[in-house]
Amino acid sequence: AREGHHGPVIHAMNQAAAGLGLDRGARVTDMRALVPDLRVEAAEEEADAKDLAALARWARRWCPWTVVDGVDGLLLDTTGSDHLWGGEAEMLAGMRTAFADLGLTARIAAAPTVGAAWALARHGAEPLEICAEGAVATALAPLPVTALRLGGDTVTLLTRLGLKTVGALADLPRDALIRRFRQANAPENNPVLRLDQATGRAGEPLDPGAHAPPLRALRRMVEPICEVESVSYVLDDLARELCAGMEARFLGARRLVLTGYRADGGTSSVEVGMSRASRDPAHLTRLFRDRLERLEAGYGFDILTLEAPKSEELGAVQRHLTGAEEDAIGLAELVDRLAAKLGPGGVRRPAPQGSHIPERADALVSPEAPQAGVRVPPPAALPRPLRLLARPEEARALYTVPDGPPVQFVWRRQTHRVTRSEGPERIAPEWWREASTVRLRDYFRIEDSEGRRYWIFREGLPEDGRGGPPRWFVHGIDA
Repeated sequence: AREGHHGPVIHAMNQAAAGLGLDRGARVTDMRALVPDLRVEAAEEEADAKDLAALARWARRWCPWTVVDGVDGLLLDTTGSDHLWGGEAEMLAGMRTAFADLGLTARIAAAPTVGAAWALARHGAEPLEICAEGAVATALAPLPVTALRLGGDTVTLLTRLGLKTVGALADLPRDALIRRFRQANAPENNPVLRLDQATGRAGEPLDPGAHAPPLRALRRMVEPICEVESVSYVLDDLARELCAGMEARFLGARRLVLTGYRADGGTSSVEVGMSRASRDPAHLTRLFRDRLERLEAGYGFDILTLEAPKSEELGAVQRHLTGAEEDAIGLAELVDRLAAKLGPGGVRRPAPQGSHIPERADALVSPEAPQAGVRVPPPAALPRPLRLLARPEEARALYTVPDGPPVQFVWRRQTHRVTRSEGPERIAPEWWREASTVRLRDYFRIEDSEGRRYWIFREGLPEDGRGGPPRWFVHGIDA
């Protein structure tokens, strides 16, 4: 739901809600009278709009002209593209499969006009429909008048006049409809215009908008070049040109690809990645320094291009007034240089995983991986060990009190006599992702007779009904 003039109104719904007779734009209070146990959540309109815009760009794999249609749809002009996919039927079937792979359920319709495709996709009997040229009027006739993209007041007026379907509206004398709605300026208030658009009598071209130019810089050579030093000089110019273009669009590169087009028709490329968005020419060219020798020049490069296939929004960056470098920027550039020297898997950073189980709380990911939007659990009440084992290692323990710390344990074939202990710190299992038989953990910080400190836990309690006797594990080392 979103906020309306007189309280929350329905913004979107799933198929189950639509099947119960709920209407988009209706007041939530009125709909609760029909469905008392209706579940309502706040709509994230801005996030939905961004996702739909990204989906429109993704859909350009089928055709170059794609636009967002309202709040829940896409419009694609596939004229001249369907044969590339084996025909219109095969193309639409492939669309449904591709959307399903993204976890989305799509209703798809193909028609000669935008209005007919819109109507059949939202009000057609089948989730996938194809309307041939000349059959638009027949396909639209049984649909409700809301399929003509009319506003609520116009639909209400037509319904009161007994005009509930598109066919009933089309059967009326055209002159009478024109006289009745001649004052309707907006298309959603003029059923004559909407009917003409759906049937093709009135044109409705699809405007895909301006395509953003690719983030790429290009240089053509007067003579083919082969030496690494010559490529390095050209790379400096390409980096400055590319960074100037990114600055104008408030973008920063996360991955760069340098491609050389050889005189014999072949190509050779090298790429680098950044841990954070950057448009510093000196930093970007430095990342390529040890990789230019990997280019296979052959008879020489006629053309060199530097492209940023992955970029992010990056506003204006101001360094210290003294000219010193920000710590975060310096650290990111250091990580990028190490990754360029050691390879993609040579540098990792810890990333929170939204779990309170110690071995699941963090994971080592690539510096290029996006920051995960997970909910990080609050800090633990007790301190954590300096070194956490990759996975808990089982130990044999002796204890005097069933729910107390051990007095002695054997781990890695060595016997440790406990002199001091602190705990327990109880960590419950994640019931929403684990089986019901998983046992809770009681953690202890202990010190043995040699002064070494360990972080160990007891898995389960005696007679807890979830297995045999408790098991002991070493999970961390302090010294």
